[in-house]
Order: sequence, then C-alpha cells, then structure tokens
Amino acid sequence: MATLLDGRRLAAEIERRLGAVISDGLEVAGRAPGLAVLRIGDDPASGVYVANKEKACDRVGIRSHGGHLAADTPAGEVLALIRRLNADPTVDGILLQLPLPQGLAEEPLLAAIDPDKDADGLHTLNLGRLLKGERGPRSCTPAGVMALLRCADVPISGAQAVVVGRSILVGKPMALMLQAADATVTVAHSRTHHLWEVTRQADLLVVAAGRPQLIGAVHVKPGAVVVDVGIHRVDGRLCGDVNYETVEPLASAITPVPGGVGPMTVAMLLVNTVVAWCHRHGLDHPLADLLP
Repeated sequence: MATLLDGRRLAAEIERRLGAVISDGLEVAGRAPGLAVLRIGDDPASGVYVANKEKACDRVGIRSHGGHLAADTPAGEVLALIRRLNADPTVDGILLQLPLPQGLAEEPLLAAIDPDKDADGLHTLNLGRLLKGERGPRSCTPAGVMALLRCADVPISGAQAVVVGRSILVGKPMALMLQAADATVTVAHSRTHHLWEVTRQADLLVVAAGRPQLIGAVHVKPGAVVVDVGIHRVDGRLCGDVNYETVEPLASAITPVPGGVGPMTVAMLLVNTVVAWCHRHGLDHPLADLLP
C-alpha cells in the first residue's frame, strides 16, 4: 500500500508555525500581515476557493482585504484597485483569483501587481527570479508540492522526475523547482506521443494536465511517487488527473484528491504573505525550509 502524502495534515502544521511567527512579530510590526484576494465574477468554484483562503487567513492571524467585483467590471477599474492595494502599507500580499470572466485579460492585471506583493508568484519578474534562483514569492501549488515531498523525505536529488503539464501556473514552475533540487526533469503534456513511455521512466511523477484521470496504471512505474495536482467533479464525485484506484497499488507514495495538493496551495499562499510581511518589517523568520 502506498504512503499517503497528506496535504491537510502538513497544511495544518504550517498554519501553526505561521501563527507563531505572526504572534512573535506583532509588537515590532505594529500590525498583522494583510492579504487581498480579488475575485471578479461569480464562478462557483472561485467562490469556494476564496472562502477557503479567507478562513485560512483567520486561523493564522492574517487580515483579509478581500474584494468581490462584478463580472462586467471594466479592466481599468480592476487596475485602479490593484494600484491602490500596491500602495496600501497594510497589504503584504495580493492575489487575483483565476479564472477571470470572459473578456477580461489576466496578463495586464497580473503584471500590474507589485512583484513584492505577488502572493501567487505569477508575476513575470517572480517567474524570472525562480528561473535564476533568486529570492522572491514562489508559485503556490508547485511550492506546496515541494514542501509535501520534503516532509515525506521523498528523495529528489538525482531522481528521474516527469511533470505532466506545461502551464505557467503549475507545470513550468514545478519543473524549475525540481531542477533546482537536482532532479533530472522531463516535461510532458496531454499531447505527448506515447505518453506512457515517458511517464513510466519517472521515479517522481507530478501530474498537472487538467484532464480527469488521464494517468492510469499503464503510465506508472512500480514504486514511483505520484503527485496529483488535478481536481475535477465527474458524475458528482471529486477526482484528480490520476486514476487513484488503479495507480495507488503501484505507487510507493501518492497524494489523495481531495486532501493532497489543494490544502498545500492555500498554505503556501499564507507563507508568501507572511514572509513578505517579515521582510517589510525586518523580522527574522524560521520558514526557509518552505521556500524552494
């Protein structure tokens, strides 16, 4: 039976650590860390995600500066709000909840966020910092995966890693983080010819393709560590990009869906916010092990 990579448990531990860091730094900082999560439109999944992030902020002592705008809000109005948050000294992190309503381009809005307040690590400058190994906010989902692997003592250095997915949100930064940890990385995707031949080479397989149950037993080398980033609702049930029932007996370790990567994404959003707050106020923090 595969070891379960329990994101819920680790996220709860990270929240306890963040709460202690905030409590210790409040007297010097004079205020709690602040996170602004901007939601535009009424996408139901986005509503759930934003609510979960705000609850997590409450648990650790981060002040939420949330904003919910109508789907038809002009881009100029959204940009003006982002600029106000950039200038607000009580805001340490800004996140633009994706996807955006149709007709609203995400690129100029993400580019308008102050890179040092980019809580999701998606600004072009921060992706460049990741590429060069420089300090900066890291993309939350792949950073969460790295923390989960480290906590489980999964060997990364020298491992053959395959990332299925090439998005800026997960796939590309995931590959960069694994390379920085000395893995040999192959990036594949849903259109890779003979995908199973590529994925069966992996000691560590990270799947972020956005296709329900794309990966089955035929794709997995026995003993591989399998990380499933996907989450979908199919026939009323939640599932990932990996067919858990057929892959779990083959894997040495695997993430569940839900309860694996999802909670870690939220935890790393909080980490980025608290680290930015610490830097702004000259505070030391014991969070370096969470920063790939």
